[in-house]
Parts: sequence; structure tokens; C-alpha cells
Amino acid sequence: MNMDTKKLLNFLSQKFFVIIIMVVFGLIIALLIFKAGLLVGERKCGFSIRWNDNYHRNFVFQRPGIRPGLMMDNDLLAASGANGQIIKIDGNTIIVRGLNNVEKSVVVNDQTVIIRFRDAINVKDLSLGEEAVVIGEPNQSGQVVAKFIRVLPKKQ
Repeated sequence: MNMDTKKLLNFLSQKFFVIIIMVVFGLIIALLIFKAGLLVGERKCGFSIRWNDNYHRNFVFQRPGIRPGLMMDNDLLAASGANGQIIKIDGNTIIVRGLNNVEKSVVVNDQTVIIRFRDAINVKDLSLGEEAVVIGEPNQSGQVVAKFIRVLPKKQ
């Protein structure tokens, strides 16, 4: 082999190596995106299952189990919040009735920020019938632990 052939083989082997590295890197990125999608789906599904399993405890039913009409349309509940009308206030727990008359139990703690218009208020200042948007985190009991609650103005 002459010198030009060796240089050509060296160049091609380097280019081939770079292509292999790029393909491996692309596969790793694709797998990370796939894993992120799995984690989001698992979180939503887990919240919906815990919500259904704890429905009787959160909403004062006596017997556990699936209630007729609940979770029948295969929609997963939004795990990170709630929006709708406040239908019950019990200490630091608020029940919000949202779309399709689905009630969510919302837990308010010391870190929860509650805003009505521009004013910060307490859970004691809330009243039944008000519309609220809740942003929070799901807990193991199928409840939403509120981080932020925005009380919406009444409809005219």
C-alpha cells in the first residue's frame, strides 16, 4: 500500500467512527424523550388510579370501590390541579367540582398561595360557589396538594 491509500483509509475510518458516534448519540436522545413521555403518562395514570381508589375517603362514601359512571370514558384526570366551583370547605380541604361534575379534593397547607383579584387571602376567606383554579401536586391519597389557588371573579 502506498501512502495515499493509507491516508484515505485513515480518513474513511475516522468519518465512519464519527457517524457511528452520531447515530448512538441520536438513539440515546430518542430513548430519553421516550422515557420522559413514559414518566408523564405514568404520573397521570397513577393519580387517576389513586383518585378512584380513595374516592370514598375523600368524598365521604362508606364503601370503597368503583362508583358507577366514574372513569368510564377512559379519560385520565389532570394530576396537577383542578378548576371549577368550590362545593365544600372542611378545614384545610376544599372540594372543587369541575368538568363533567368530577369532584377533586384539594389540600391547602401553609405554603399554598391563594389569590382573589390582587389580594392574598386565607382558606377561611373562601366561600362556597366561588370558581377557582388550583395548581399543585398529587399525593398518595388521590388529592391535589395546592401550591397556588386563583379565585376567579363571579360571572355577571
